[in-house]
Amino acid sequence: MKKKTFAVDIDGTITENGGGRINLDALEALRRLANMGHNVIFVTGRSSVEGFLLSVFAGTTKIAVGENGGCITLDSNDHILLGDIKECQNALKIIQNNISDVKEKLVFPRMTEVVLQRTFDLDLARKVLAENNVAAELSDSQYAYHINSPGIDKGRGFSEIMTKLSILRDDVIAIGDSATDVPLFKVAKTSVALGNASEQVKSEATMVTGAKAGDGVLEALDKLAPRLSEM
Repeated sequence: MKKKTFAVDIDGTITENGGGRINLDALEALRRLANMGHNVIFVTGRSSVEGFLLSVFAGTTKIAVGENGGCITLDSNDHILLGDIKECQNALKIIQNNISDVKEKLVFPRMTEVVLQRTFDLDLARKVLAENNVAAELSDSQYAYHINSPGIDKGRGFSEIMTKLSILRDDVIAIGDSATDVPLFKVAKTSVALGNASEQVKSEATMVTGAKAGDGVLEALDKLAPRLSEM
């Protein structure tokens, strides 16, 4: 069996009801993949520490890419910082000076990004930054808005792991549901958009499930099972 690497989003992918509650059947299926010898790595808009802790308790590969690719956690006190939080904080000030009702979201502490409540027009914020010659990545995970350093996204963060672990693109299967997962899809040979994804996100994937969130993960793994057994 050839080892595969599953790059799996968390919110909206293995969580249900939008409340951060894990679909235990989906988590058990991912644990089985890890027990079979495959890599199962969480790639999330949450902090990499949250992703790492989930991997520890879930029994999956103990690596996490968080903050939409800005931070990688390899151990309890071992982090790779790809983004620069000062750049993101500067972008936040520019946005707040030009748009009303821009509020930070109360989240687990971040090391490389700024997380905002979804209370304003994201396209307007992008326009404001462009007019002020401020380079930053603005994205919508459906959980929150995120400000990341230029060039930082889930694809960039996961590429760092691919290099570190000598993982080939042909061996990567990415699973997600939001626009922030599209860069991750681009570094994977096989990409799965779940039923709760937008049509734009679905158009970027090589596979689309009818079921949503955790049930969609189970559907995808069922469809991939014959291919995995061949591998």
